[in-house]
Amino acid sequence: MLLAQISDLHIKRPGALAYRRVDTGAYLARTVAALNALEPRPDAVIMTGDLVDQGDPEQYEHLKTLLAPLEIPYFLMVGNHDERAALRAAFPDRNELRGGGEFVHYAVDVGPLRVIALDSMVPGQSAGNLCDARLAWLETQLDAAQGKPTVVALHHPPFVCGIGHMDELRLDPAAADKLAALIARYPNVERVICGHVHRPMFVRFGGTIASAVPAPAHQVGLDLREDAPSAFVMEPPAYALHRYDAATGIVTHHAYVDKADGPYPFYEPEGDLID
Repeated sequence: MLLAQISDLHIKRPGALAYRRVDTGAYLARTVAALNALEPRPDAVIMTGDLVDQGDPEQYEHLKTLLAPLEIPYFLMVGNHDERAALRAAFPDRNELRGGGEFVHYAVDVGPLRVIALDSMVPGQSAGNLCDARLAWLETQLDAAQGKPTVVALHHPPFVCGIGHMDELRLDPAAADKLAALIARYPNVERVICGHVHRPMFVRFGGTIASAVPAPAHQVGLDLREDAPSAFVMEPPAYALHRYDAATGIVTHHAYVDKADGPYPFYEPEGDLID
C-alpha cells in the first residue's frame, strides 16, 4: 500500500510568482503529472498544508484547477498560509473539510492504514499550536484506531530541526510535548508526518518516527548556523511515498518530481556486473 505526501504547495493566483521568483502553479502541475505516472500508483495523496500562499479564494480556485487532473484520491489539510473558510468554500464536495467543526481535522482509512489529519493552524500566526480541544479529539481518534496501523499528520513539525528561523515557527513546544506523550501511548502509530519546513527530516518522536517532506517547488535552505538567514533554494522538487505492509510497517521514500537520467542496468545480459 502506498500513501503519497506532498506539502507546502503555496499556490498563488494564476500568473503570480511566489517571492517574485517561483511559479508554484507550474511546479504543482508537474507534480500532479509525476504522481499520475507512478507505477504502482499510490492509493491516496495527502497534502499536509500551505495549499495556497495567502488563503485567498482566487488562489484556492486556481489550486482546484491544478488538482483536477490528479487521478489519485487525495485529502487536503491546512497550514499557516491557509484560511479554513475559503478552503471549504472552494471545495464544497470535500467531506474531510466539513466534519471537524471549527477545525479542519478528520480520520480516514487508506487501505489498511488509518490516517488522522490534525489541524495545527492558528489564524494570523506562522507558528502552530494544538489546543486542549484538538488534543482531546486526537485522543478519541487514537482510541478508536487501537490495533490498526495509524499515521498522524499535521502541518507544523513538533520537533526542533536546527534551522533557526523555522524552529521559531514550529509547533508550540508545550503542545509538542503533550502530543509526544499522547502518541507514546499508542504503539500502533507508525508515523507522524508533517510539512512546513520544506525539507526531508526524520526524528524519534513519541515512541515512533516523525518525518517532514520536501516541497513541490522551493525548499528552505539547509543552513544550521544559529544565525542563519531566512532563505529558500531551488533544489529539485520532491514528495514522499510512505509504503506500508504488515511485515515491515512503513518505509518512507523521497522521490523527485522531474525525471533523472537512466535507469541504467547494473548487469550485462549474461549476468556479469558491468565494469
